[in-house]
Amino acid sequence: MKQFFLIALSLPLLVAAQNKVKTKPATTTKKTTVQQTKPVDGFLINGDITGFADGTSIALLNGQTGAPESESTIHKNKFTFKGKVASPDFKIILINKQPPYITLFLDNSAVNITGAKETIESVAVTGSSSNTDYVEFNRYIQPYQALFAENAAADSTAALSALQAIDNFIQQHPASYITPLAIIRSNQLVEDAGKMEARYSKLNNLVRATPMGTYLEQQIAEAKKNAVGTLLPDFTQPDTTGTLVSLSSLRGKYVLIDFWASWCRPCRQENPNVVANYNKFKDKNFTVLGVSLDKAKPAWVDAIKMDGLSWAHVSDLKGWNNSVAQQFGIFSIPQNFLIGPDGKIVAKNLRGPALEKKLNSLLK
Repeated sequence: MKQFFLIALSLPLLVAAQNKVKTKPATTTKKTTVQQTKPVDGFLINGDITGFADGTSIALLNGQTGAPESESTIHKNKFTFKGKVASPDFKIILINKQPPYITLFLDNSAVNITGAKETIESVAVTGSSSNTDYVEFNRYIQPYQALFAENAAADSTAALSALQAIDNFIQQHPASYITPLAIIRSNQLVEDAGKMEARYSKLNNLVRATPMGTYLEQQIAEAKKNAVGTLLPDFTQPDTTGTLVSLSSLRGKYVLIDFWASWCRPCRQENPNVVANYNKFKDKNFTVLGVSLDKAKPAWVDAIKMDGLSWAHVSDLKGWNNSVAQQFGIFSIPQNFLIGPDGKIVAKNLRGPALEKKLNSLLK
């Protein structure tokens, strides 16, 4: 199972309403007061949100893990958070321990948040230059939100326009702490490890050292391993009867190579989706090859039967030390490769609606 994923990656599409709010400039007096109370080298968040009862809980959460970093209560519509961030990063403000929530990109600044309970997702956030860039980036991609939805329909014309908008932001904000997010978003539209790495190389060291910069570096490393467009090397392992099966024996078909295990809950939850797509496309030159990271053969075989996985399955029953997993650098599951009839990788890690969407585009 994946050990990390930035919660914040989904936030720009969830809080687009923030972009539509025009914030009134703070008065000179108010700014002076905030600056006097702001911790040295830290941040101060002053909130004023109407509609919540006194004593309502409010928490500042880590944008990557969702873990609380500071907790308080609302009193006479107001709340305060003080602290320090090592580098600008996504944060989530959760009120009364339930969504909807407030998102912001926080740096060590004096930040004001104003709004109302009825429109909590569109509160005004001012004072953080990084959050200003975040809101501006949202405006750039606002017209193209549908492209990033999990079940988005293919739209090459809109994708090109979105890529141009994102490129414009990247070019105009070369030192912004939001630029790594823009690079990741661009790669979501068109996977290009080379372009992603070239853009990353232009980021300064401070931006690279942020959590988002680190995540981008990991994404580049992942994309460069068995990159889309490269020939996936052949491999051979025994199936459930002990008969050796080679990937090359399936050459000429589109093949989804699915890394999974009977003990992997996310894998088992994804299996019905793979079954549905296998049944839909198996007569259109498509098949699946399951590679299990199980150790116990009975559990592996039982899971295949229980989940109705009626395609070829192989495993050397060495768990995480499975030789094929080692060969392709698989350190988390579920993972998959979709290869074309020529054996070259067409796409990676297609799950949920993304799998059907890709197969529909290839197998018309």
